[in-house]
Amino acid sequence: MDKKLRWGIVGAADIALRSVMPGIQGSATGVIQAVASRGLEKASAAAAQFGVSQTYGSYEELLQDPNIDAVYIPLPNHLHREWTIRAAEAGKHVLCEKPLALTAAEAQEMVDACAKAGVVLAEAFMYRHHPRMEQIKQLIADGEIGELRALRGAFTFNNAADSNNIRYRADWGGGGLFDVGCYPLTAARYFMGQEPEAVTVHAFFSPEHDNVDMMASGLVEFEGGVALTFDCGMWANFRQSFEIVGTDGRIDIPNAFIANGEDAAFTVTNKNGTREVKPDIVNTYARQVDDFARAVWKEQVPLFPEDDAVRNMKLIEACLKSARSKARIVL
Repeated sequence: MDKKLRWGIVGAADIALRSVMPGIQGSATGVIQAVASRGLEKASAAAAQFGVSQTYGSYEELLQDPNIDAVYIPLPNHLHREWTIRAAEAGKHVLCEKPLALTAAEAQEMVDACAKAGVVLAEAFMYRHHPRMEQIKQLIADGEIGELRALRGAFTFNNAADSNNIRYRADWGGGGLFDVGCYPLTAARYFMGQEPEAVTVHAFFSPEHDNVDMMASGLVEFEGGVALTFDCGMWANFRQSFEIVGTDGRIDIPNAFIANGEDAAFTVTNKNGTREVKPDIVNTYARQVDDFARAVWKEQVPLFPEDDAVRNMKLIEACLKSARSKARIVL
């Protein structure tokens, strides 16, 4: 593809270096134009790793670069709102790391700012760009497992020993629900095709980690008596699974949120037995970049509209409120 979307990377975070920047380079539509960090030395080191010539020692300088079409923001959660709005005001399209903001109100501000500026805004949930997501949703629609009855999701890892990690800063938007709980929550909303009615969440808030939620377990209620039961956290053995249960079968996704190769396979069990489905091998980060670019170029509508992120934040907020108040929260 001759046409390229020129990207600026706002911050040399680990997720940018490990996954998103390689995804841009491996995409059909994107090219990394510049990298910025709070210091020129860090920006230069990140840029050199990917053969990028333009570097900036501040985010402001990158936003003023006329050769940049879009920015990727991997900054700590509490900085998403500020730099998304500033990028929009500079005329840049924005791919912002999840969760989009700290509250639904902040997310709405970001959506409004991007709409006013006429730029595209997307929340960076790379797993939703894997073709198996549409494939699984179609299997459900085709009645492969009957009527939906229950959803189960889990995403946990153990990083508790890294006490200086930004995930353990409450004022920076730390905590397991923000970091990994958002995955099963978004997956449930996607497969159900509707918004939940209420949530009840129980969580462990660790004094050793600035009292952020290090583990949470919850029930998310949808209409028709269907619910998601989930757990998430940052002080438990690594797991990332999702199960969809119907009246006549089930779909099991063992590597539900991080999978790019053969590990993206899932199983369908019904009256005909159990079969393994092996989706195409893709790079979900590259797919995310390509879907974003085509939305910018108006070649396709965004796979997920901007207000999807606002609804996602409403759900996360309700989960945190439930965990802290030990009460069922009606949305």
